[in-house]
Amino acid sequence: MPEADKEGKKYYVDIPQKGEMFFLKGSNELDWGMKNRLARIFNPKDGHTVMLAIDHGYFQGPTTGLERVDVTILPLVSYCDTLMCTRGVLRSIVPPSMTKPVVIRASGGPSILKELSDEELAMDMEDCTRLGVCAAALQVFIGGEFESRSVINMTKLVNAGLRNGIPTMAVTAVGKEMVRDAQYFRLATRICAELGASYVKTYYVDEGFETVTSSCPVPIVIAGGKKLPEMDALTMAYRAISEGAAGVDMGRNIFQSDSPVGMMKAINAIVHGNEKPEKAHQIYEAEKAAAGRRR
Repeated sequence: MPEADKEGKKYYVDIPQKGEMFFLKGSNELDWGMKNRLARIFNPKDGHTVMLAIDHGYFQGPTTGLERVDVTILPLVSYCDTLMCTRGVLRSIVPPSMTKPVVIRASGGPSILKELSDEELAMDMEDCTRLGVCAAALQVFIGGEFESRSVINMTKLVNAGLRNGIPTMAVTAVGKEMVRDAQYFRLATRICAELGASYVKTYYVDEGFETVTSSCPVPIVIAGGKKLPEMDALTMAYRAISEGAAGVDMGRNIFQSDSPVGMMKAINAIVHGNEKPEKAHQIYEAEKAAAGRRR
């Protein structure tokens, strides 16, 4: 038997034990495991995240830029805070030695050939736990044909996540016929937060976006959306962060760019370095030129 240690002497009775508030909006009452996972997704130094979204293939197949994830995407992973992907890509392509946190796509069903709001939960929380992911994500179609189903899908995922310590990211999906304005996104993001989402991914709007982030009690991350000219994408990211977003989740504006690494560096400069779009664009151009010289 090992020899017992002597009883301690220093109890610091004159120093009260302190607990710190969790840095992320709306998350202080979550369990330790939930907060730990969120602290891996969002940088505790500034509360922001740069997410790289490559889950597009779950409903639209081999998207341009994602034809070979091993060739085009894996070299970018070191530049993001978080990778968002499907479990199929995670298991078949992403090396398990990668230490970046993963947000897994948990919903699916219809393809681009059908009504997209007709989704179901496509994986269970057991598999999320096996994969060691930091959050599970699904689409919520507020105003869509199958709105109620998508909302209930989210609450089921939230319930399972709370039991297993895994946060839920709700993604507000917008149909072709819906108006993309601050009023709609205030409604959609608030519904997701009220029903338990740990954070919400939504679209940026030019007018009133600060009212969206202000009225949502959990963090908001903006979606990159369709491919934009690089300067426009950087300006959108800058404005979103300036108006209260906690991060940027970009896909096509990264992997469809002429310089994906350059865009990753530029987005990081905005999200974590508070750089203006003009300076970030210079970073993008410099990396693009350097890559051209290396060829």
